[in-house]
Amino acid sequence: MLPAETHAPSPDGYTWYPATRVQQGIWVLDRDQVLRPTQLVPTVVEFAGRVDHPALTAAVGHALRRHPSLRARFRLDVKRRRVEYHTDGPPAEPVLLDAEVEGWTEDQVDDRVRSLCTAPFDLARDAPARAEVIRLSAERTLLVLNVHHIIFDGVSRGMLLEDVCALYRAAVAGVAPELSSPPHPASVVADRTPEVIAEQVAEVVDRLRGAPTGIHLPLARTPDVGPEESLLGASAQVSIDPETTARVMAVAAREGCTPFMVGVALLAATLARTGPQRDFLIAFAWPGRDDPATAEVIGMFMTTVVLRAAVGPEDTWHDLLAGVRLGGMEAFVDSDVPLDAVSAALNPDRNALWPPLSPVLVNLDEAPRTVELAAGATGRLRPLDPMFIKYDLALFVRLEDAPDGRRLALSLDYPVHVFDTGDVHRFLDALRRSAADLATFPERIVLEESTTLTAPAVDLDDPAARLELVRSIWREVLDTDDVADDVSFFESGGDSLLLVLLVERLGQASGREVRTMDLFRSPTVSAQAGLIAGEATR
Repeated sequence: MLPAETHAPSPDGYTWYPATRVQQGIWVLDRDQVLRPTQLVPTVVEFAGRVDHPALTAAVGHALRRHPSLRARFRLDVKRRRVEYHTDGPPAEPVLLDAEVEGWTEDQVDDRVRSLCTAPFDLARDAPARAEVIRLSAERTLLVLNVHHIIFDGVSRGMLLEDVCALYRAAVAGVAPELSSPPHPASVVADRTPEVIAEQVAEVVDRLRGAPTGIHLPLARTPDVGPEESLLGASAQVSIDPETTARVMAVAAREGCTPFMVGVALLAATLARTGPQRDFLIAFAWPGRDDPATAEVIGMFMTTVVLRAAVGPEDTWHDLLAGVRLGGMEAFVDSDVPLDAVSAALNPDRNALWPPLSPVLVNLDEAPRTVELAAGATGRLRPLDPMFIKYDLALFVRLEDAPDGRRLALSLDYPVHVFDTGDVHRFLDALRRSAADLATFPERIVLEESTTLTAPAVDLDDPAARLELVRSIWREVLDTDDVADDVSFFESGGDSLLLVLLVERLGQASGREVRTMDLFRSPTVSAQAGLIAGEATR
């Protein structure tokens, strides 16, 4: 974030920028002591419907002019190893392009967007934001924004898009926009003494000490991946059905857990079930806007916080959720503690180019999927190509409305050249099984359930062995020893939620692809024993 001006500006108008931002990877000092920017926040919105393109371009320009942080310039004092800034530079001027008139193909448009989203900033000379409006056709328009992370976060992105929409609607209506003057970011930043910070750091270090600063992931790494390739990311998602979602959130509510905490619990449980580690430090992004005065300020207020989550040998799902809630509340209280200072105490040998303390991130995804520009013109956020990621895994948790009800969506961002995509999808499948267990067996021990996920080797060519395998899974899912071979699953006490769990268990134990429709067609133990007699698919 742009800091409080606790130091007098230099004669040419620059003032200091905190060293912590250099250390946290927003800027990196290379071997030649040159300040190198490392992070961008690109946004691509595609609007469907009629758009007044000159009015949209003018609205973007107005939004870029009115926020001090979007006009900032930075420089490095090499001798003192500090960054300085001022906010009286000229803003970037948005560009209006017409791809239809230019005759661009879709590939050429994509190349243009990719170039804009990845081009670095010269923060000493240029404004830290750029924008283009690209007319694709009479009914399709792209708005491409790219802002440097040093003055921009996820909340800022939402604010900037809201500004653009408000300014556009006012322009097409021929009225003056109703927007207040945004305060300077420096005016809303609290200044704490070094003594207070040191005391907070010591408390956090004491709470986190003893936890591993790495996480064992059940994913095979590709050897000899270059540093640039290691940052290229991809995303995979699993969506939990509405009934399971409702049960998961009901169990979580009894422990006072938010959807974010549910995501942390599912991740910790799945990592513990699939690997040797039981104690985890998990990073998450904190908005850093506790002061209401920041509500209209575009700036980099977001900080990275670390939460400790442990899975004990006797912990039930209720215990795990309660522990995650406690760890989360402790982390929230200390969200303004400099993570680099904590990392220096707990992991002094870490590489400054990698995330401190944890290679895994969990965030609640609350970003709007649509942008309402005006009546008849609605935008949607386009996925970024390429996508960059600095964590080994980033889990995003989202509760989304679907035609059949509210669903818990879990998506994983991962470095696509580092990990095998199949491994990532298998891990997502394990996350889904954890969600089903939390919903169905909240009183059971988390780690004991993991032993049922992998059945002992069974000769699936032996009809008796197949039959006994299916019987054992039915007993587990229905929580009863009274299982008949020729009575349907639903007549035996099953329901749609337990059927989802049965699909997962049969597929995991047999190595066969099992679909829900298959079990409707083969509803008994005997029929399902025959179902898994085919060739293995895994």
